[in-house]
Amino acid sequence: MVKRLFIILILTNTMMFSNDIKELNIYEKNCMTCHKPLSISLEKIFFRYLIKYSSEISVKSAMIDFLKNPNIQTSALTNEQRRLIGIKLKTHLKDEELKKAVDIYWKKYKIFDKLW
Repeated sequence: MVKRLFIILILTNTMMFSNDIKELNIYEKNCMTCHKPLSISLEKIFFRYLIKYSSEISVKSAMIDFLKNPNIQTSALTNEQRRLIGIKLKTHLKDEELKKAVDIYWKKYKIFDKLW
């Protein structure tokens, strides 16, 4: 009985952990691979979006819109930042994957829970 319970517990935790890794991999694989070598960090880009759009819903919506159709008018970067790194190519992610990646990005850099 104890062995069965232990096995069920391990399987449940493994499934939950593998789902977290899968979601993280969407962000790591599709965002970080290109952004790591850039001169401007994803954290700085996040703060530019936060300054321009302020709320979680507005930031996420603006990011998703930009990633689907990148252009100078909807970019949150400064002219200097755009000159340094350019405008990215249109995302190849499906809507659900893109939303997950943006959600992970939001959770990683949001400052609201970190303020005193």
